[in-house]
Amino acid sequence: MNPNQQREFGKYATLVALLDADTAGELMPEYASFKVTTGKVGSMDLKKVISSVETAAKRNQLIDGEMYRETHALYHAIIEAAEGVTRGKLSVGEVMRTVGLSFSVVRGRPYPEHEEGEWIAVCFYGTIGAPIKGKEHETLGLGINHI
Repeated sequence: MNPNQQREFGKYATLVALLDADTAGELMPEYASFKVTTGKVGSMDLKKVISSVETAAKRNQLIDGEMYRETHALYHAIIEAAEGVTRGKLSVGEVMRTVGLSFSVVRGRPYPEHEEGEWIAVCFYGTIGAPIKGKEHETLGLGINHI
């Protein structure tokens, strides 16, 4: 295992969001054992963005929805990633912005020490801007939290 792997956990989540899980896995094969899910969401409502990621993670068994610590860890990773997308202002529709995002959720043990436990990363990549086609720009956000 690469001793710097913990720093590359977010890189892997970002590659999955930018490319796809198969391509990211070819580029970073040391993460093959990690659980991954992806999806897309477009909305002027940040609650819909959050719930889309949470639903994908639960449906694909990346988290146990009955375990508070797992849901809580995912929520914090989503919020951190969303802050990157929105430049620290967690508002979209209220200020006439819309997002069109691809996302990845990655769960695994990024540290070589087993005691460090599992972590979860959420990455968003897509567009944000005025709700007028062609008036948006690219955006990227990454959030990582321990479970």
